[in-house]
Amino acid sequence: MRRLNANLLGFLFQVGVRRRPTGWLAHVVTPFAALLAVWVITAATLIIVAPWTLAVTVLSAMMTLAFLGVGARAGSNPERPSPVDWLLSGAALACGVYFTIHAGAIEQRVALFDPLSTPDTVFAAALFFLTLEITRRTTGLGLTLVVLVFVAYNLLGHRLGGVLQHGYIDVFHFLEITVYTTDGILGLPVRVAATYAFLFVLFGTVLLHARGGDFFFDLAAALAGRRPGGPAKIAVVSSGIYGMVSGSPTSDVVTTGSITIPIMKRLGYQGRLAAAVEVAASTGGSLAPPVMGAAAFIMAEYTGIDYAEIAVAALIPALLYYLSVYAQVHFRSLKLGLKPLEPELIPRLTPTLKSGGLFLVPLAVITVALLMGYTPTIVAVYGSLAVLAVAAVRTRTRVGPVKLYKALAETAFRMIPVAGACAAAGLVIAGITLTGLAAKFAHVVYAMTDAQVFPALMVAAALTIVLGLGMPTPSAYILAAMLMGPLMVELEVPTLGGHMFLLYFAVMSAITPPVAVAAYAASSIAEDNPLAIAGLAVKFALAAFVVPFAFVYQPGLLLAGTWDQTLVSTVTATAGLLSLALAVEGHWRAPIPAWSRLALAAAGLALISSRWEAIAAGAVVIAVLWALPISGMRAPHRPGAIRR
Repeated sequence: MRRLNANLLGFLFQVGVRRRPTGWLAHVVTPFAALLAVWVITAATLIIVAPWTLAVTVLSAMMTLAFLGVGARAGSNPERPSPVDWLLSGAALACGVYFTIHAGAIEQRVALFDPLSTPDTVFAAALFFLTLEITRRTTGLGLTLVVLVFVAYNLLGHRLGGVLQHGYIDVFHFLEITVYTTDGILGLPVRVAATYAFLFVLFGTVLLHARGGDFFFDLAAALAGRRPGGPAKIAVVSSGIYGMVSGSPTSDVVTTGSITIPIMKRLGYQGRLAAAVEVAASTGGSLAPPVMGAAAFIMAEYTGIDYAEIAVAALIPALLYYLSVYAQVHFRSLKLGLKPLEPELIPRLTPTLKSGGLFLVPLAVITVALLMGYTPTIVAVYGSLAVLAVAAVRTRTRVGPVKLYKALAETAFRMIPVAGACAAAGLVIAGITLTGLAAKFAHVVYAMTDAQVFPALMVAAALTIVLGLGMPTPSAYILAAMLMGPLMVELEVPTLGGHMFLLYFAVMSAITPPVAVAAYAASSIAEDNPLAIAGLAVKFALAAFVVPFAFVYQPGLLLAGTWDQTLVSTVTATAGLLSLALAVEGHWRAPIPAWSRLALAAAGLALISSRWEAIAAGAVVIAVLWALPISGMRAPHRPGAIRR
C-alpha cells in the first residue's frame, strides 16, 4: 500500500526533465532566451506596451522555450527535444506571432460583443491547450487537475443545483474571456511574471554571475562558523542573505546548499538534517525583503498595496522567522553535540567585507529605491545596474558581455516554471470570476465559522496549505486570495495582514510534503529521502505557521501600529518563538523533561497572543521554569564543580 501511494504521488507531481541546451541546440535556444530578456527590459524601461500585448508576447516566447527546455516526462531525453516538443514549441511561436500581429485590433475589440473569427478561435484554443501542457510539464499533474476542475465547473456548472449553480457559459464565451481579455490566462499573474518577477530574477542571476553568492557565504561563515553547529548556522545565515535577493527557495537551495550541505555531511550531520536546515532557511527567502518572491509581486498588484509597503511590513516577520530557525538549529546542535566549522574554513570578517562588501550596495540601492517610491520594475533594473557597477571594480567579479549574455538567457530559463504556474493561475482566476465562485465560497465559510476571525483564519490556513500541496507558491497564493479575500473583507481583517497571512502559508508549499520542490532540490545534493527532508524542514520552519496568526492580531509586527506597539509586539513574539523552539527541540543545557516542554510550548503561544493576561501568564510560566532546577533549563550541578 505504501508503495502504491508513493507511485500515485509520483504520478501526480512528476514534472518533465529539465534540459540544459548544449551543442547546436544551445546556439538556437540561448540567443532566443537572451532576446526575450532584452524585450522584457525594453518593455519595462524604454517603450509603452499594452498589458495584454506584453503578456501574450512574453508568455508565447516562454512557452516556445519551455517545450524545448522541459521534456514531456521525467524519463524524456535530457539532451534533445523530441519531434512533439518541436511541434509544440512551433505552435507556441505561431500563437505569439499571430497575437502580436493582431494585437492592436484585439486590444480595441469589445469582449462578448465583437465576434471571434475562425483564426481567432483556433489560436485561442491552441493557447489554452498549450497552457495546460506547459503547466503539466513544469508543475506536475496536480495543478493541471485543479485547473481542469475549474474549467469543467465553468462549462458544466449550470447543471448543478443549489449555491454552486451559475449561468450557462459556452465554449466560445469561455475562450474569449480566458484568452482575449486580461481576466484569464493573460491576466494579473502572467503580467507580474513578465515584469517584476522577471526583472528581479534577472537581478539575482546577474549577482550570482558576479560571484555575489560567494561573498554572502563567506560573510555567513565569518559570522556563524565558530558557534556549535556552525555549518548549519552558516546555512541559515547565508540562505537568509542570499534569499533577500533571489526570492526563490529552490534557487537558494541549489546555490547555497551545494556548499553547506556537503560540509555538514562531512562533519557528521545526517543528510536529511543538513538538507532540512538548508530547505527551511532557503524557503524564508520568499518572505524576506527587499526582493521576496513572485507571489509578493502578485499580492501587490492584486491588493493595490504598494510593493514598498509590503516589503517594509515583511521585515519584522522575516526576522522572526530566521531567528526561530536559527534558535532551533542552535538547540539541536547542543543536543547532538554538533561541532563548529573547521577553523581553516572560516574566513575573517574584515577581509571578507573588504573583498566583497561592495555587494551590499545593490541591496541598499533596492531598499532606498523602494522607499523613494519607485515602481518595483524600475527598482529591479536599478538593482541590476548597481550589481554591474560594483562588480566592475574587480577583475574577478566583473560581468563582461559574455557573462551578461549568459545571465540574460539563464533568467529566461529560470522563469519557465514561474510562467507555467502563472498562466495556470490565470485560468483559475477566469474560472472564479466567470462563475462568481469567490463570493459563494466566502458565504459558505462565513456561515461555517459563525463569522469568527480565528476559525476563519484556520480555514484559510488549511485551504492554502492544501492548495500548496499541488501547485507552486504564486498559484497557491492567487487561488487562496480569490477564495478567501472576500471573506477577509467581511471579517474586517486588514487587507495587508490578511493577504500577508495567505502569502506565508502559500510559501510553505515549497517545503510541505508531498510536493516540497525545495526539498527535492536538496535531496539530490544530500542524497537522502526528499519526504523525510520535507518533514524535518517543516519542523524547523515552525515560525512560518505561527507568525501569520501573530501579525493578524498584532498589526505592530507589520509596522502598522505605533512604535511602542511595534516594540512590545516584537519583544513578546521573539520570546514566544524562542520558547516554542526550545519546546520543540527539548534541550537547553540539559535534556528538558516532557512536562517542561509542554509548559514551554503553552507559554510560547501565550506570549505570541495579543491578550495581555495571556502574555503575563506566559511570562510567569517561563520564569517559574527557569527557577526550577528540575525543569532542565538550568545547568545540572556536578559534584566538585565550582559555581561562579
